[in-house]
Amino acid sequence: MLKSLEKAKQEWGGSHSAIDSWLQERQELLVIYCKLAGLPPYERSDQALPKKNEILEFCQILMDYLSAGHFEIYDNLVKACAEKGPNSLKLAQSLYPQISASTDIALSFNDDYANAKEDSLLPNFDEDLSTLGQALEQRFELEDELIENLYTHHTD
Repeated sequence: MLKSLEKAKQEWGGSHSAIDSWLQERQELLVIYCKLAGLPPYERSDQALPKKNEILEFCQILMDYLSAGHFEIYDNLVKACAEKGPNSLKLAQSLYPQISASTDIALSFNDDYANAKEDSLLPNFDEDLSTLGQALEQRFELEDELIENLYTHHTD
């Protein structure tokens, strides 16, 4: 996921300040995700769950990222795609529901863990985090496809 983020930043970085900010939030989200999951270079020697403050920080950035996408980025991208032609708009309209599906998984994760008490963290944390990671990976690919459609194939 980090490699595809770097590619996205190289390809579209600087093209629009909202996209730059959004990709920066994606990077923060991925770094904290890697820490929670114990992925390199953040491997954990113990099998303990992450600290509550780490989970809260991740959930906040996750919600910020989702909100930016839904309330700022997607509408602007869909409008721009509409201006570029019917094929571009059709792709944007087909990708949006697929992107939205990952929102439900992310919101469920947030509901389960953002307000959980330290001693009552669900025993399925690792599995839930893995499911969320898979959903986010697919979401990032779809978001990148939407941005690429606009900037690569349909720019003036």
